[in-house]
Amino acid sequence: MRFTLPPNPKAYYAQVWEAVRQISPGKVATYGQIAFLLPPPPGVDFETYRAFGPRWVGGAMAACPDDVPWQRVINAKGEISPRPGAARQRALLESEGLIFNQKGRIDLKKFGWESAKPARLSLL
Repeated sequence: MRFTLPPNPKAYYAQVWEAVRQISPGKVATYGQIAFLLPPPPGVDFETYRAFGPRWVGGAMAACPDDVPWQRVINAKGEISPRPGAARQRALLESEGLIFNQKGRIDLKKFGWESAKPARLSLL
């Protein structure tokens, strides 16, 4: 089965936005990290969620309200995903003190956000 959106996007996005609001200034989280803090939506099995959850988080970030610090969510390589708004995202992160290396990556060990809640799916 292929999911382009979670079964209930409005409910899932609200959970994503609440998680992202917890990321401290000067820290970043990955799409996958945010996805795996949340339970799979009802009716979505583990393997499907593992495959699509990070993409759904990306969709939530593209549609987030103004009070969500969207700039603090990056890809698993520590990079800003190429898209319109990437330069603004980098500028916002640099203004929070994050440093990009020569490859355009953020050191996730140094700047990665440690959530208060353990990841639900530790197999990733």
